[in-house]
Amino acid sequence: MTDKIKIKEIFDSIQGEGPYVGEKQLFVRTTKCNLNCKYCDTDFLCDENSKEYNFDEFFEILKSSDAQTVSFTGGEPLLEADFLFEFFKRYKNRLNKKIYLETNGTNAKNLKKIINYVDVVSMDIKLKSATGLEFSLITFDDFINIAKEKEVFAKVVFDENISNSEITEVTTLAKKYGILLILQPKMPISSTLNIDEIFEKFYSKYKNVRLIPQVHKFLNVR
Repeated sequence: MTDKIKIKEIFDSIQGEGPYVGEKQLFVRTTKCNLNCKYCDTDFLCDENSKEYNFDEFFEILKSSDAQTVSFTGGEPLLEADFLFEFFKRYKNRLNKKIYLETNGTNAKNLKKIINYVDVVSMDIKLKSATGLEFSLITFDDFINIAKEKEVFAKVVFDENISNSEITEVTTLAKKYGILLILQPKMPISSTLNIDEIFEKFYSKYKNVRLIPQVHKFLNVR
């Protein structure tokens, strides 16, 4: 059993992405990731400001926030699934906060460990055109089959290099499970990116789709 977790930072802010945009949340940023997306703009690596918490310490700091939702983000928080499972088992009811998981959707095994304690799953669908990573969307099937036990939506970061075949793959996957797709232009938005055109390509294939940029960046908040 893992009885400690290393955290990059914990802070209150508003959710800047997805259908809960504008909601006050307590953000818990973990320090590990299993991917290396070329558009990643998040500093999640350990430094002198990172802190290690045991179960009791972690509970006390999360409880101290008046935010009604805790967003576990990273990095990739599912790499801390062993700690989170034990923590939620002990403290989820006492914490009295909704658990919002932001994940790259690549670790179904670890999601299964904690899904009973999670309320909302925000899953990234990684496109090769935006991330530089080779992905088969078939790999998301196992993950979504577990995530759909709770509220789940998929976030798709895209730029001007998105292909028609990627749009078809993503909409086919979303339609298969009936999940909401959030289209998120890669920031900063390129002057050559035709957002309206890309949105219409998605919408023509799948209607449960929304275009939501990273609002916190427009508002200049964390």
